[in-house]
Amino acid sequence: MKNKKNVWRGLALKGASAAVLLAASGLASADQFGVQVAAGVANHDLKKLDLGLVWDPDLTWWQIGDWHFSLIGEAHVAWWHTSEGNVHENIGEIGVTPIIRFIKASGAIRPFIEAGAGIRLLSSPTISSDYTVSTAFQFASMAGIGVQFGNRQQYLAGYRFQHISNGGIKEPNPGINFSQLYLQYNF
Repeated sequence: MKNKKNVWRGLALKGASAAVLLAASGLASADQFGVQVAAGVANHDLKKLDLGLVWDPDLTWWQIGDWHFSLIGEAHVAWWHTSEGNVHENIGEIGVTPIIRFIKASGAIRPFIEAGAGIRLLSSPTISSDYTVSTAFQFASMAGIGVQFGNRQQYLAGYRFQHISNGGIKEPNPGINFSQLYLQYNF
């Protein structure tokens, strides 16, 4: 029974990854598209490497001086690793997150703050024999700061605090807090 469950979870993860990548490739021709690489750490000796596809449809509103709000969409595929993993040393993650960003509208360097909430699917909810997040389906909220720069504003660098939790769907629900640094290139 456990093997069948793992096979289905693996197939679901691969299918969802393919759907995210296919959808993102269709968005590449519209507005601004970017690729993001992030690295992070969390409790329980968790390390995370994250690849994101970013879509900026140029939706802006509420101009305040030289600053405005904008809406960004991100799709992520990530890999978690832990040395405490006596059950799983490596866990896969896929998901999507809409982000609201408050960014300076002009200048060579444009600082911003951002926040978002999305969903994630993990390849396993069990990280070690004494640490589980109970469900493969998780919610992911984040807040961050960063800067956009470059002659076409094509580069971004930032820091994000990300909380991943099942939202109380099933107990235990300890959640995981990641601190992440990221770099992004917009085409």
